[in-house]
Amino acid sequence: MAQKPLADRMRPTSFDEVAGQAHLVGKTGVLRRLTDNQRIPNMIFYGPPGTGKTTVANIIASISGMQLHKLNATTASLADIKEVIVTTDNMFSENGTLLYLDEIQYFNKKQQQSLLEFMENGKLTLIASTTENPYYYVYNALLSRSSVFEFKSVSAEDCIPSLHRALSILNADFGTEKTASDDVMLAISRAAGGDVRMSISVLENAYYISDKEINLDAIEALLPSVVGHFDRDGDVHYDLLSCLQKSIRGSDPDAAVFYLAKILASGDLLSACRRILVIANEDVGCAYPMAASLAYACTESARAVGLPEAAIPLANIVVILATAPKSNSAYMAYHRAMEDISAGLGNSVPRHLQSPKFEGYKYPHDYQNNYVEQDYLPKDLVGKHYYQFGNNKTEQAAKAYHEMITSSLKSKI
Repeated sequence: MAQKPLADRMRPTSFDEVAGQAHLVGKTGVLRRLTDNQRIPNMIFYGPPGTGKTTVANIIASISGMQLHKLNATTASLADIKEVIVTTDNMFSENGTLLYLDEIQYFNKKQQQSLLEFMENGKLTLIASTTENPYYYVYNALLSRSSVFEFKSVSAEDCIPSLHRALSILNADFGTEKTASDDVMLAISRAAGGDVRMSISVLENAYYISDKEINLDAIEALLPSVVGHFDRDGDVHYDLLSCLQKSIRGSDPDAAVFYLAKILASGDLLSACRRILVIANEDVGCAYPMAASLAYACTESARAVGLPEAAIPLANIVVILATAPKSNSAYMAYHRAMEDISAGLGNSVPRHLQSPKFEGYKYPHDYQNNYVEQDYLPKDLVGKHYYQFGNNKTEQAAKAYHEMITSSLKSKI
Protein backbone atom coordinates (compact mmCIF):
# COMPACT_ATOMS: atom_id res chain seq x y z
CA MET A 1 0.00 0.00 0.00
CA ALA A 2 1.31 3.43 -0.93
CA GLN A 3 2.62 5.40 2.01
CA LYS A 4 1.42 8.96 2.73
CA PRO A 5 3.82 11.73 1.70
CA LEU A 6 6.42 12.43 4.37
CA ALA A 7 5.28 16.03 4.80
CA ASP A 8 1.76 14.81 5.67
CA ARG A 9 3.01 12.13 8.02
CA MET A 10 5.02 14.62 10.05
CA ARG A 11 2.43 17.41 10.02
CA PRO A 12 2.58 19.15 13.43
CA THR A 13 -0.14 18.35 15.95
CA SER A 14 0.62 21.21 18.37
CA PHE A 15 1.58 24.85 18.06
CA ASP A 16 5.03 24.07 19.50
CA GLU A 17 5.84 21.89 16.49
CA VAL A 18 4.91 24.50 13.86
CA ALA A 19 7.90 25.88 11.95
CA GLY A 20 8.01 29.68 12.10
CA GLN A 21 4.87 31.83 12.59
CA ALA A 22 5.94 32.79 16.11
CA HIS A 23 3.83 35.96 15.82
CA LEU A 24 0.77 33.71 15.49
CA VAL A 25 1.45 30.47 17.37
CA GLY A 26 4.52 31.20 19.52
CA LYS A 27 4.27 31.45 23.30
CA THR A 28 2.77 34.94 23.01
CA GLY A 29 1.31 34.49 19.51
CA VAL A 30 -2.14 35.93 18.91
CA LEU A 31 -3.72 32.67 17.68
CA ARG A 32 -2.34 30.75 20.63
CA ARG A 33 -3.73 33.32 23.06
CA LEU A 34 -7.13 33.24 21.37
CA THR A 35 -7.38 29.45 21.51
CA ASP A 36 -6.09 29.39 25.10
CA ASN A 37 -9.07 31.57 25.95
CA GLN A 38 -11.45 29.37 23.91
CA ARG A 39 -12.03 32.20 21.46
CA ILE A 40 -12.30 30.85 17.90
CA PRO A 41 -13.47 33.65 15.58
CA ASN A 42 -14.04 33.37 11.85
CA MET A 43 -10.59 33.70 10.33
CA ILE A 44 -8.82 34.26 7.05
CA PHE A 45 -5.29 32.89 6.77
CA TYR A 46 -3.22 34.71 4.18
CA GLY A 47 0.30 33.81 3.04
CA PRO A 48 2.54 31.81 0.70
CA PRO A 49 2.06 28.06 0.21
CA GLY A 50 3.71 25.67 2.64
CA THR A 51 3.75 28.09 5.57
CA GLY A 52 1.42 26.15 7.88
CA LYS A 53 -2.07 27.48 7.18
CA THR A 54 -3.72 24.05 6.92
CA THR A 55 -1.67 22.70 9.81
CA VAL A 56 -2.69 25.52 12.14
CA ALA A 57 -6.35 25.06 11.16
CA ASN A 58 -6.09 21.36 12.07
CA ILE A 59 -4.55 22.22 15.43
CA ILE A 60 -7.25 24.80 16.21
CA ALA A 61 -9.95 22.24 15.37
CA SER A 62 -8.30 19.70 17.67
CA ILE A 63 -7.97 22.16 20.55
CA SER A 64 -11.52 23.45 20.21
CA GLY A 65 -13.13 20.04 19.82
CA MET A 66 -15.03 21.25 16.76
CA GLN A 67 -16.00 18.93 13.94
CA LEU A 68 -13.65 19.79 11.09
CA HIS A 69 -14.65 19.85 7.42
CA LYS A 70 -12.23 20.72 4.61
CA LEU A 71 -13.09 22.06 1.19
CA ASN A 72 -10.95 23.42 -1.61
CA ALA A 73 -12.55 26.32 -3.48
CA THR A 74 -10.98 25.19 -6.77
CA THR A 75 -13.29 22.15 -6.82
CA ALA A 76 -16.02 22.78 -4.24
CA SER A 77 -19.53 23.97 -5.11
CA LEU A 78 -22.55 25.43 -3.35
CA ALA A 79 -23.81 21.87 -2.91
CA ASP A 80 -20.65 20.99 -0.96
CA ILE A 81 -21.18 23.96 1.34
CA LYS A 82 -24.81 23.00 1.94
CA GLU A 83 -23.69 19.47 2.75
CA VAL A 84 -21.38 20.84 5.45
CA ILE A 85 -24.16 23.06 6.79
CA VAL A 86 -26.43 20.02 7.21
CA THR A 87 -23.88 18.46 9.58
CA THR A 88 -24.05 21.46 11.95
CA ASP A 89 -27.14 19.93 13.56
CA ASN A 90 -25.86 16.40 14.11
CA MET A 91 -24.58 14.94 17.38
CA PHE A 92 -20.96 15.13 16.26
CA SER A 93 -21.14 18.93 16.01
CA GLU A 94 -22.17 19.65 19.60
CA ASN A 95 -18.96 21.71 20.02
CA GLY A 96 -19.54 23.50 16.74
CA THR A 97 -18.53 22.98 13.14
CA LEU A 98 -15.28 24.33 11.73
CA LEU A 99 -15.04 24.66 7.96
CA TYR A 100 -11.56 25.01 6.52
CA LEU A 101 -11.92 26.46 3.03
CA ASP A 102 -8.66 26.48 1.08
CA GLU A 103 -8.03 28.88 -1.84
CA ILE A 104 -11.11 30.97 -1.08
CA GLN A 105 -10.16 33.43 -3.84
CA TYR A 106 -11.61 30.92 -6.32
CA PHE A 107 -15.10 31.24 -4.82
CA ASN A 108 -17.30 33.82 -6.53
CA LYS A 109 -19.41 36.37 -4.65
CA LYS A 110 -22.51 34.16 -4.48
CA GLN A 111 -20.53 31.23 -3.11
CA GLN A 112 -18.85 33.40 -0.47
CA GLN A 113 -22.16 35.01 0.50
CA SER A 114 -23.71 31.59 1.04
CA LEU A 115 -21.52 31.25 4.13
CA LEU A 116 -22.64 34.48 5.81
CA GLU A 117 -25.94 33.34 7.31
CA PHE A 118 -24.33 30.40 9.08
CA MET A 119 -21.33 32.41 10.25
CA GLU A 120 -23.68 34.93 11.83
CA ASN A 121 -25.95 32.45 13.62
CA GLY A 122 -22.94 30.66 15.10
CA LYS A 123 -23.59 27.30 13.46
CA LEU A 124 -20.41 27.52 11.41
CA THR A 125 -16.94 28.85 12.14
CA LEU A 126 -14.96 29.55 9.00
CA ILE A 127 -11.22 29.42 8.51
CA ALA A 128 -10.50 30.40 4.92
CA SER A 129 -7.01 30.41 3.46
CA THR A 130 -5.58 32.16 0.43
CA THR A 131 -2.20 32.85 -1.11
CA GLU A 132 -3.54 36.14 -2.49
CA ASN A 133 -4.22 39.42 -0.71
CA PRO A 134 -7.66 38.85 0.89
CA TYR A 135 -8.51 42.54 0.65
CA TYR A 136 -8.54 42.09 -3.12
CA TYR A 137 -10.12 38.65 -3.41
CA VAL A 138 -12.47 38.21 -0.45
CA TYR A 139 -15.77 40.08 -0.45
CA ASN A 140 -16.21 42.86 2.11
CA ALA A 141 -19.21 41.29 3.83
CA LEU A 142 -17.18 38.19 4.62
CA LEU A 143 -14.06 40.18 5.52
CA SER A 144 -16.00 42.30 8.00
CA ARG A 145 -17.04 39.15 9.86
CA SER A 146 -13.56 37.66 9.96
CA SER A 147 -10.15 38.29 11.47
CA VAL A 148 -7.27 38.26 8.99
CA PHE A 149 -3.97 36.64 9.98
CA GLU A 150 -0.89 36.77 7.79
CA PHE A 151 1.36 33.73 7.55
CA LYS A 152 4.90 34.68 6.59
CA SER A 153 7.49 32.72 4.66
CA VAL A 154 9.35 30.52 7.11
CA SER A 155 12.98 31.53 7.54
CA ALA A 156 15.59 29.03 6.40
CA GLU A 157 16.79 28.68 9.99
CA ASP A 158 13.29 27.89 11.27
CA CYS A 159 12.96 25.09 8.70
CA ILE A 160 16.02 23.20 9.95
CA PRO A 161 14.40 21.45 12.99
CA SER A 162 11.62 20.12 10.74
CA LEU A 163 14.19 18.80 8.26
CA HIS A 164 16.15 17.00 10.99
CA ARG A 165 12.89 15.46 12.21
CA ALA A 166 12.09 14.37 8.64
CA LEU A 167 15.51 12.77 8.28
CA SER A 168 15.01 10.86 11.54
CA ILE A 169 11.70 9.49 10.25
CA LEU A 170 13.30 8.40 6.96
CA ASN A 171 16.14 6.68 8.83
CA ALA A 172 13.60 4.90 11.04
CA ASP A 173 11.55 3.82 8.02
CA PHE A 174 14.51 2.24 6.24
CA GLY A 175 16.74 1.27 9.14
CA THR A 176 19.53 3.61 8.03
CA GLU A 177 21.67 6.23 9.73
CA LYS A 178 22.12 8.80 6.98
CA THR A 179 23.25 12.25 8.07
CA ALA A 180 23.05 15.83 6.84
CA SER A 181 24.87 18.85 8.22
CA ASP A 182 23.14 22.09 9.21
CA ASP A 183 24.75 23.72 6.14
CA VAL A 184 23.03 21.19 3.90
CA MET A 185 19.73 21.65 5.72
CA LEU A 186 20.13 25.41 5.34
CA ALA A 187 20.74 25.03 1.60
CA ILE A 188 17.59 22.92 1.27
CA SER A 189 15.55 25.47 3.21
CA ARG A 190 16.79 28.33 1.09
CA ALA A 191 16.10 26.43 -2.12
CA ALA A 192 12.51 25.94 -0.98
CA GLY A 193 12.10 29.66 -0.33
CA GLY A 194 10.23 29.45 2.98
CA ASP A 195 7.95 26.58 1.90
CA VAL A 196 8.33 23.93 4.64
CA ARG A 197 6.46 21.27 2.67
CA MET A 198 8.71 21.79 -0.33
CA SER A 199 11.87 21.68 1.79
CA ILE A 200 10.80 18.29 3.19
CA SER A 201 10.15 17.04 -0.34
CA VAL A 202 13.63 18.17 -1.46
CA LEU A 203 15.20 16.42 1.53
CA GLU A 204 13.24 13.23 0.82
CA ASN A 205 14.46 13.15 -2.78
CA ALA A 206 18.03 13.86 -1.67
CA TYR A 207 17.77 11.01 0.84
CA TYR A 208 17.04 8.49 -1.91
CA ILE A 209 19.98 9.52 -4.09
CA SER A 210 22.54 9.73 -1.26
CA ASP A 211 24.65 7.12 0.43
CA LYS A 212 25.65 7.69 4.06
CA GLU A 213 25.65 11.48 3.95
CA ILE A 214 23.38 13.92 2.16
CA ASN A 215 25.67 16.58 0.73
CA LEU A 216 25.41 19.77 -1.31
CA ASP A 217 26.08 17.90 -4.55
CA ALA A 218 22.88 15.90 -4.03
CA ILE A 219 20.92 19.10 -3.38
CA GLU A 220 22.33 20.86 -6.45
CA ALA A 221 21.45 17.85 -8.61
CA LEU A 222 17.80 18.29 -7.56
CA LEU A 223 17.56 22.04 -8.06
CA PRO A 224 16.32 21.91 -11.67
CA SER A 225 13.21 20.10 -10.39
CA VAL A 226 12.61 22.84 -7.83
CA VAL A 227 10.90 26.11 -8.68
CA GLY A 228 14.28 27.79 -8.63
CA HIS A 229 13.74 30.57 -6.11
CA PHE A 230 16.86 30.52 -3.98
CA ASP A 231 16.81 32.51 -0.75
CA ARG A 232 13.31 33.84 -1.23
CA ASP A 233 13.08 34.59 2.48
CA GLY A 234 16.71 35.47 3.03
CA ASP A 235 18.94 38.53 2.79
CA VAL A 236 19.64 38.07 -0.93
CA HIS A 237 15.94 38.29 -1.77
CA TYR A 238 15.43 41.49 0.20
CA ASP A 239 18.63 42.88 -1.26
CA LEU A 240 17.13 42.41 -4.74
CA LEU A 241 13.96 44.29 -3.76
CA SER A 242 16.13 47.03 -2.30
CA CYS A 243 18.23 47.13 -5.46
CA LEU A 244 15.07 47.45 -7.55
CA GLN A 245 13.88 50.43 -5.52
CA LYS A 246 17.26 52.14 -5.43
CA SER A 247 17.70 51.71 -9.18
CA ILE A 248 14.31 53.29 -9.88
CA ARG A 249 15.00 56.04 -7.33
CA GLY A 250 18.32 56.63 -9.07
CA SER A 251 16.61 56.88 -12.48
CA ASP A 252 18.45 53.88 -13.97
CA PRO A 253 15.94 51.92 -16.10
CA ASP A 254 18.53 49.32 -17.17
CA ALA A 255 19.39 48.31 -13.61
CA ALA A 256 15.72 48.47 -12.60
CA VAL A 257 14.67 46.03 -15.33
CA PHE A 258 17.57 43.73 -14.46
CA TYR A 259 16.58 43.49 -10.78
CA LEU A 260 12.93 43.05 -11.71
CA ALA A 261 13.95 40.08 -13.87
CA LYS A 262 15.98 38.60 -11.01
CA ILE A 263 13.03 38.88 -8.62
CA LEU A 264 10.54 37.36 -11.08
CA ALA A 265 12.99 34.56 -11.87
CA SER A 266 12.56 33.58 -8.21
CA GLY A 267 8.83 33.28 -8.80
CA ASP A 268 7.95 36.00 -6.30
CA LEU A 269 5.40 38.08 -8.17
CA LEU A 270 3.68 39.40 -5.04
CA SER A 271 6.77 41.05 -3.54
CA ALA A 272 7.62 42.74 -6.84
CA CYS A 273 4.10 44.18 -7.10
CA ARG A 274 4.13 45.40 -3.51
CA ARG A 275 7.49 47.10 -3.88
CA ILE A 276 6.50 48.79 -7.15
CA LEU A 277 3.39 50.24 -5.49
CA VAL A 278 5.56 51.61 -2.69
CA ILE A 279 8.11 53.10 -5.11
CA ALA A 280 5.45 54.90 -7.14
CA ASN A 281 4.28 56.73 -4.02
CA GLU A 282 7.50 57.07 -2.05
CA ASP A 283 10.04 57.96 -4.75
CA VAL A 284 8.05 59.40 -7.66
CA GLY A 285 5.19 60.78 -5.64
CA CYS A 286 4.01 64.33 -6.31
CA ALA A 287 6.50 64.84 -9.14
CA TYR A 288 4.30 62.63 -11.36
CA PRO A 289 0.97 62.01 -9.58
CA MET A 290 -0.25 59.59 -12.29
CA ALA A 291 2.55 57.20 -11.34
CA ALA A 292 0.53 55.73 -8.47
CA SER A 293 -2.44 54.98 -10.74
CA LEU A 294 -0.24 53.51 -13.44
CA ALA A 295 1.59 51.35 -10.91
CA TYR A 296 -1.71 50.04 -9.55
CA ALA A 297 -3.01 49.28 -13.05
CA CYS A 298 0.16 47.46 -14.09
CA THR A 299 0.52 45.44 -10.87
CA GLU A 300 -3.15 44.43 -11.02
CA SER A 301 -2.65 43.37 -14.64
CA ALA A 302 0.37 41.33 -13.56
CA ARG A 303 -1.62 39.57 -10.85
CA ALA A 304 -4.45 38.86 -13.29
CA VAL A 305 -2.30 37.23 -15.98
CA GLY A 306 0.27 35.63 -13.66
CA LEU A 307 3.80 34.60 -14.53
CA PRO A 308 5.46 34.52 -17.00
CA GLU A 309 3.26 37.12 -18.79
CA ALA A 310 3.17 39.27 -15.64
CA ALA A 311 6.68 40.41 -16.55
CA ILE A 312 5.25 42.50 -19.43
CA PRO A 313 3.16 45.02 -17.43
CA LEU A 314 5.76 45.05 -14.64
CA ALA A 315 8.61 45.85 -17.04
CA ASN A 316 6.42 48.60 -18.45
CA ILE A 317 5.82 50.29 -15.09
CA VAL A 318 9.40 49.82 -13.91
CA VAL A 319 10.72 51.72 -16.94
CA ILE A 320 8.05 54.42 -16.50
CA LEU A 321 8.97 54.89 -12.83
CA ALA A 322 12.70 54.85 -13.47
CA THR A 323 12.47 57.55 -16.14
CA ALA A 324 9.87 59.69 -14.32
CA PRO A 325 10.75 62.81 -12.28
CA LYS A 326 11.28 62.04 -8.61
CA SER A 327 10.01 63.50 -5.35
CA ASN A 328 9.74 62.18 -1.81
CA SER A 329 8.12 65.37 -0.49
CA ALA A 330 4.83 63.74 0.54
CA TYR A 331 6.65 60.79 2.15
CA MET A 332 8.85 63.17 4.15
CA ALA A 333 5.87 65.35 5.13
CA TYR A 334 4.19 62.30 6.63
CA HIS A 335 7.27 61.41 8.68
CA ARG A 336 7.59 64.98 9.97
CA ALA A 337 3.95 64.85 11.07
CA MET A 338 4.50 61.47 12.75
CA GLU A 339 7.39 62.93 14.76
CA ASP A 340 5.03 65.49 16.31
CA ILE A 341 2.34 62.87 16.93
CA SER A 342 4.91 60.64 18.64
CA ALA A 343 5.90 63.62 20.78
CA GLY A 344 2.31 63.90 22.00
CA LEU A 345 1.41 67.06 20.10
CA GLY A 346 -1.84 67.92 18.32
CA ASN A 347 -4.28 65.98 20.46
CA SER A 348 -7.13 68.53 20.28
CA VAL A 349 -8.51 69.46 16.87
CA PRO A 350 -9.83 73.03 16.35
CA ARG A 351 -13.43 73.61 17.48
CA HIS A 352 -14.52 74.81 14.03
CA LEU A 353 -13.54 71.40 12.62
CA GLN A 354 -15.41 69.41 15.27
CA SER A 355 -18.74 67.78 14.43
CA PRO A 356 -21.63 68.14 14.57
CA LYS A 357 -21.85 71.97 14.66
CA PHE A 358 -18.51 73.05 13.11
CA GLU A 359 -18.93 76.41 14.84
CA GLY A 360 -17.03 79.15 13.03
CA TYR A 361 -15.99 76.99 10.08
CA LYS A 362 -15.60 78.88 6.80
CA TYR A 363 -16.57 77.00 3.63
CA PRO A 364 -13.71 77.64 1.12
CA HIS A 365 -15.95 77.25 -1.94
CA ASP A 366 -17.83 80.37 -0.87
CA TYR A 367 -14.70 82.46 -1.37
CA GLN A 368 -12.63 83.70 -4.30
CA ASN A 369 -10.34 81.02 -5.73
CA ASN A 370 -12.08 78.52 -3.39
CA TYR A 371 -9.80 79.62 -0.59
CA VAL A 372 -10.19 81.37 2.75
CA GLU A 373 -7.60 81.75 5.45
CA GLN A 374 -8.28 79.73 8.59
CA ASP A 375 -6.37 77.35 10.86
CA TYR A 376 -6.76 73.60 10.37
CA LEU A 377 -3.97 72.29 12.61
CA PRO A 378 -4.42 71.87 16.38
CA LYS A 379 -3.53 74.98 18.42
CA ASP A 380 -0.14 73.71 19.53
CA LEU A 381 0.87 73.11 15.89
CA VAL A 382 -0.48 76.24 14.19
CA GLY A 383 2.06 77.57 11.70
CA LYS A 384 3.89 74.23 11.45
CA HIS A 385 4.89 73.19 7.92
CA TYR A 386 5.37 69.48 7.18
CA TYR A 387 5.14 69.55 3.41
CA GLN A 388 7.86 71.26 1.39
CA PHE A 389 7.32 71.64 -2.36
CA GLY A 390 9.72 69.53 -4.40
CA ASN A 391 11.97 71.03 -7.05
CA ASN A 392 10.16 69.56 -10.05
CA LYS A 393 7.80 70.93 -12.67
CA THR A 394 4.59 69.51 -11.21
CA GLU A 395 5.20 70.58 -7.63
CA GLN A 396 6.56 73.97 -8.64
CA ALA A 397 3.36 74.55 -10.61
CA ALA A 398 1.38 73.53 -7.53
CA LYS A 399 3.51 75.88 -5.43
CA ALA A 400 2.82 78.80 -7.77
CA TYR A 401 -0.91 78.11 -7.59
CA HIS A 402 -0.80 77.78 -3.81
CA GLU A 403 1.06 81.08 -3.47
CA MET A 404 -1.44 82.76 -5.78
CA ILE A 405 -4.53 81.74 -3.82
CA THR A 406 -3.02 82.33 -0.40
CA SER A 407 -1.74 85.81 -1.25
CA SER A 408 -4.83 87.00 -3.15
CA LEU A 409 -7.35 89.36 -1.51
CA LYS A 410 -10.27 87.57 0.09
CA SER A 411 -13.58 88.78 -1.29
CA LYS A 412 -16.81 88.75 0.63
CA ILE A 413 -19.41 86.12 -0.01
